[in-house]
Amino acid sequence: MPATAATVAASVRPALESFTYDVLIIGAGSAGLAAALTLGRCLRKVLLADGGPPRNEASPGVHGFLTRDGIRPAELLRIGHEQLQPYETVEVQCLQIDKLRRRGRGFEATGCRTDTDEDVTLTARRVLLATGVADVLPPLPGFRELWGRGVLHCPYCHGWEVRNQPLAVYGQGRTVTGLALLVSRWSQDVVVVTDGPGHLTPNARRRLRRHKIGLREEKISHLVGTPGLDLQRIEFEEGEPLARAALFLHAPQYQRSSLAAEVGARITRSGAVWVNKGLVTSIPNLYAAGDTTPGAQQALLAAAEGNKAAIIINESLTREECPK
Repeated sequence: MPATAATVAASVRPALESFTYDVLIIGAGSAGLAAALTLGRCLRKVLLADGGPPRNEASPGVHGFLTRDGIRPAELLRIGHEQLQPYETVEVQCLQIDKLRRRGRGFEATGCRTDTDEDVTLTARRVLLATGVADVLPPLPGFRELWGRGVLHCPYCHGWEVRNQPLAVYGQGRTVTGLALLVSRWSQDVVVVTDGPGHLTPNARRRLRRHKIGLREEKISHLVGTPGLDLQRIEFEEGEPLARAALFLHAPQYQRSSLAAEVGARITRSGAVWVNKGLVTSIPNLYAAGDTTPGAQQALLAAAEGNKAAIIINESLTREECPK
C-alpha cells in the first residue's frame, strides 16, 4: 500500500518525537502562507497559526504581485489557503499565540483558538514569525476612514492607480521631502501638507520648489472623502481647502505581535525584528520574515521571504536529523 505524505514525513524525522510540530508559523499573510506551502512540500509537520485580518485588509487590491496584480487581499489569502489543502502535513488553525518560550532546542507556545476560545499549548522545533506590522495614522478625522483607498502608504503599490491626478504627501522633515520627490514620478501636481510647521531645511524647500512641488503648512482640520472612500479634498483650520485625489504618507509602525521582544529577540531602532542573512533572529531557531523584518514592504517580497525562510528552516532541520 502506498505511503501517505504523513507516514513518509514521520519516517525521515527521528528527532521529532518530543515536539508537536516541526515548524510553527505565526501569521498567515503572504510570508506565512508561502512558508507553509514550501514546508508542506518538504513533508514537514507544520502548524500555521492564523491570527486574523492582514495589514492590507482595507486596500482594494494587491499590486505588483506577479500573476495576481490587482487581486483583492482577501482573495489572495483564500487562494493561498486553498493551495495548502493537498499538503496533509500542514495544519491551519485560527489561533492567536500569546506566549512563546524556549524549550530545549525548540519552543513552547500557548494561545487561544479564536473560533472556539479553546486554550492551546504546543511545541515546535522551529518557529517562524510572520506577524507583520500595524500602521499608526495621524489622529485627524478622515485618515483612518480613508486608509487603503484615499490615504495610501506606498506609491509602488498604489501610484499607478492615481497617476496624473492631483496628489498630496503628508509629513514633516526629511521623510516627507523624500516621499514627495518619489511621488512626483506619478504626478506633476503634488503638494506637501505638513499639518503645522514642516521642519524643512532650506535645502529641502529648495528641492521642492525646483521640482514644482507645492507646500501647505497650515494645520489640517480633516479629510473629506467620496462615498467610495477616495479622497476628495483636505480641509485646513485656516485657508482654502485643497482638492486632491489621494494622499500618501509614511506612517510610523509597530509590531503587531510582541512575541519576539518578549522572548528576548533583538529589535532594531526602527522597531523591526532583527534577522541575519538566513532570516534567523538573535534567538537560535527563531526565524522571522515579511513586514516583521527590516526592509521594503510588499506582498510579493513578503512571500519571497517566507519561501526563503522555509528552505533555510528545512535545511536546518535536515542537518539536525542527519548529523555527521
